[in-house]
Amino acid sequence: MDHREVSCIVLSLYLVLITACCVQQCVAPQSTRTKYTGELVVDASSGRPIPDTLFGLFFEEINHAGAGGLWAELVSNRGFEAGGPSTPSNIDPWSIIGDESLLLVSTDRSSCFDRNKVALRLEVLCDSEGPHTCPAGGVGVYNPGYWGMNIEKGKTYKVVLYVRSMGPIDLSVSFAGSKGLILATANIVSFDVSSWTKAEVLLEAEGTDPKARLQLTTTKNGVVWFDQVSAMPLDTYMGHGFRNDLSQMLADLKPRFLRFPEGDWLRNAVRWKETVGPWEERPGHFGDVWLYWTDDGLGYYEFLQLSEDLGAAPVWVFNNGMSLRDEVDPSMITPFIEEALDGIEFARGDPTSRWGSVRAAMGHPEPFDLKYVAIGNEECGKRNYRVNYLKFYYAIKKAYPDIKIISNCDGSNRPLNHPADFYDFHVYTSAKNLFSLANHFDRKARRGPKAFVSEYAVTGKDAGTGSLLAALGEAAFLLGLEKNSDLVEMASYAPLFVNVHDRRWNPDAIVFDSAYLYGTPSYWMQHFFAESSGAILHNATLRTTSSTSLIATAISWKSSDGNEYLRLKFVNFESSNANVKISVVGLGPNSIQSSGSFKTILTSGNVMDENSFTNPKKVTPSRMALGKADKDMDVSLPPHSITSLDLLKEWSVMRKEETDSFSSISSMVSYERDTKIINAASFTVEREDHTIGNIVRMQLHRDDNVLFAGYKLPHPLQYKIIVRIHTTSQSSPMQAYNQAINDLDKELDHLKSEFEGKNSDDVLYTSAELAKQPTTTSGRDY
Repeated sequence: MDHREVSCIVLSLYLVLITACCVQQCVAPQSTRTKYTGELVVDASSGRPIPDTLFGLFFEEINHAGAGGLWAELVSNRGFEAGGPSTPSNIDPWSIIGDESLLLVSTDRSSCFDRNKVALRLEVLCDSEGPHTCPAGGVGVYNPGYWGMNIEKGKTYKVVLYVRSMGPIDLSVSFAGSKGLILATANIVSFDVSSWTKAEVLLEAEGTDPKARLQLTTTKNGVVWFDQVSAMPLDTYMGHGFRNDLSQMLADLKPRFLRFPEGDWLRNAVRWKETVGPWEERPGHFGDVWLYWTDDGLGYYEFLQLSEDLGAAPVWVFNNGMSLRDEVDPSMITPFIEEALDGIEFARGDPTSRWGSVRAAMGHPEPFDLKYVAIGNEECGKRNYRVNYLKFYYAIKKAYPDIKIISNCDGSNRPLNHPADFYDFHVYTSAKNLFSLANHFDRKARRGPKAFVSEYAVTGKDAGTGSLLAALGEAAFLLGLEKNSDLVEMASYAPLFVNVHDRRWNPDAIVFDSAYLYGTPSYWMQHFFAESSGAILHNATLRTTSSTSLIATAISWKSSDGNEYLRLKFVNFESSNANVKISVVGLGPNSIQSSGSFKTILTSGNVMDENSFTNPKKVTPSRMALGKADKDMDVSLPPHSITSLDLLKEWSVMRKEETDSFSSISSMVSYERDTKIINAASFTVEREDHTIGNIVRMQLHRDDNVLFAGYKLPHPLQYKIIVRIHTTSQSSPMQAYNQAINDLDKELDHLKSEFEGKNSDDVLYTSAELAKQPTTTSGRDY
């Protein structure tokens, strides 16, 4: 640390004379004229843990959520298989550059990949010279990706393709903008590609265009075959192939589980074994429910990897021998059971096992932490479901007794007729109905399997394409799940993503195209619950005068920097303000810090307001400091709003010394972001001690980095040591804080040893000596 870094660590000792009058001035006065809508009484002295897995994510391949979305592959139909196995076939969305007088394009079954036999054949009729000259830019094919490829200046993209020709080739691989401008290009020149050859090029973009396309062109006469053409940005989430911005939106929700692959495609017998291994060898499939093709680059392995990257527990929903229109007879279900067991071995098996070795070869020798599986999805009413389910259940429990098994059937209204660790609950309804379902689990049986609310959302006219009204109903429902988290252990919104060019379902949490994205109010609503999993739920009683459209919960949660907050969450479903009187009992005096608390509100001028590409932040949470925070206070909740109050609690650590002359009775810590200093943080530590002796001013200069100064007070008064750290250094502010506290403890121990045996009127430093102590060091202000 040199003089160019602004760093300040100051410790001051202050005389604390607290009177009843001072305390009264710190508490916001409660107006006698306020008409209260309700009173919230929170018992913070006790509570029960919320399951670590309560809130997570649901992924379904719908709305091009994965293909053309979360999976960063830019090429659509990269293996030319979307047109079916018979040839000639449709190669959509590939298109021709040139006309029939210059080249002929068709498909045949000459690929080197056994499960992907279709390849693209280009017969180039023109040449670089002679009577039939090719155009200057060449002829060939282009791929627009999924409604345009987002190519960004300065970024690098890896293009991989397989090529074959009977003669030498001279190919141009390029990204072209929507107006024809070449954004990046490279050449592939080879004199021997008589056998299928893998070629790779790196393209660094010299321009930006969200509607770009990939072009493969040549000016050389002859026949060229292409297969498995891929283009991916080098910069992906965690380096594992996921689109950065979409993945970060997921990470920001702090999900505790990821349920996949989910949904109706599961019913169409997508087999996990066809979605693992080298991407070139995956056959892909057509979803006849949502009517589009996917190359399955986003497969079973990638879902497990994404779960790990997000710090979320994977929840694998596997095929159970049933589809939308048919089901397997119990006498023939054994191969499906074996496939499920193989899938678990792929995730968890030793790298030397049959399927564990396949995972290891893909780059993950360590097992994935797969602990939850669901036997199918939404097939409870099928004729063979129970019989087949039991066969799956006992086979899995025998091989993997620790795995938690999820039944398709809803056990909230009547007991299940089969064993399960979880039952599945889905709900899609209006905002009002979902609000009323906040108490759905209040009186449900606590014995038996836990509840997994794997799909919930407000739909229909209340939802639009993602409205504030929908978010209000959903938030109220989640508050109910929080209260009932002794029964409900997992919950996830549905669906997660929608590519705006293929909207098959409304609403969705995250809307995107090739370059842009925004969260709907339902997405932002989930941020209010990002800290709930693993928190402590307190008993919170809300008494209202007349409103039945107000709901609240109280939790305690701890931030990454160690600060503890009491979070009070409210949903006001009414069209008018709700004035609530808050009383927190069970905490000691001064247990809520007057600064460092904050409130967050999600609301808008109209309940049907939505976000959009042109106004992506129209309905998003607003966070602000909460002045005069205390255990007893009033709060006014805006109409149609979600509100959270995060009250910063004092953090107590008992530290006893051998002598009363220098005993540390308690330590309290708070963390407060300093918005006035860029890349800076402010920490406050208060330590209250009872001491014996006269008032002596101490100024302790340990080294160039830390300077302590303060007052030692006579018995029986108190003193507070306040440490404030302001830093713009790149090191962690918590490291600076911890260092300051360690140094402080050492100095206190040193003073204690000096103080022991001294008379009360002895002084450690004279006023003259103190006057000579420096107030600045190395250009840093203290």
